[in-house]
Amino acid sequence: MASVFLTLWAALQLPLEPARDSGMNVTAAYEGWFKNPDGTYSLLVGYFNRNLKEELDIPVGPENRIEPGGPDRGQPTHFLPRRQWGVYTITVPKDFPGKELTWTLVAHGKETQIPMRLNPLWEVEPYKDAAQGNTPPLVRFAPDGPALQGPPRGMSASIEGTVDAPVTLTVWATDDAVIDPERKKEHKGPQLTVKWSKFRGPGAVRFEKPNPDVDPADGKATTTATFDTPGDYILRLQANDVSGEGGSGFQCCWTNAHVAVKVGGEGEPRSTPASGADRPRRP
Repeated sequence: MASVFLTLWAALQLPLEPARDSGMNVTAAYEGWFKNPDGTYSLLVGYFNRNLKEELDIPVGPENRIEPGGPDRGQPTHFLPRRQWGVYTITVPKDFPGKELTWTLVAHGKETQIPMRLNPLWEVEPYKDAAQGNTPPLVRFAPDGPALQGPPRGMSASIEGTVDAPVTLTVWATDDAVIDPERKKEHKGPQLTVKWSKFRGPGAVRFEKPNPDVDPADGKATTTATFDTPGDYILRLQANDVSGEGGSGFQCCWTNAHVAVKVGGEGEPRSTPASGADRPRRP
């Protein structure tokens, strides 16, 4: 019931103007909260870029801020078209109940603000679908590396690269193959997909294949990314099972991971392999 209410709440947050290819604004989408084992809370947040084609870059600052405690709370600065689910989390302390954060975005001169608080109706279960027992895909950045699952938290891997030189991106993704019988009838295509995108960074990122094929034998998926400007970037990897984007609005079961990439200028050292996170997120 909470998931249904939250889906309706998210829809109410989105402006009702007709969509266009470009020139439209971006709206934050607060998707709910969940409690962490240490007693802290995580706020699960996405966004809705109303443009059908235009990708926007909004640097952290007056036009992309989270307050209090910001303006930088780990939010994206690069916004893909349309609805993007659970792209980052904000960890708040044990005493956060009764308090509130607000994410403000300004795009094409239009400002939107979304409050984020621990309303009991907005509690979500991103690690397991209680109705079907489905869980998010497992993602690793090395065959024997730590398993990442569910919403992103911190950097899952780090890479170094050189401007205009392709950087290899390899992951291993697996899934529990628990499928809602109704969705199984409707679903066409692979049961597990991965997708790369830019989350932050000073320049453009070109992916050889944003949606690389997942090898059914071992879950390996490889592509490359090329950066046109030196600097610090964050890439987002999203793994979806048959439940699809945003778990079809039920906040489970997909996995997002953030990868830090340090890109040097020409003549500087070439890319080094990704390294896994210091510790795995809970399955």
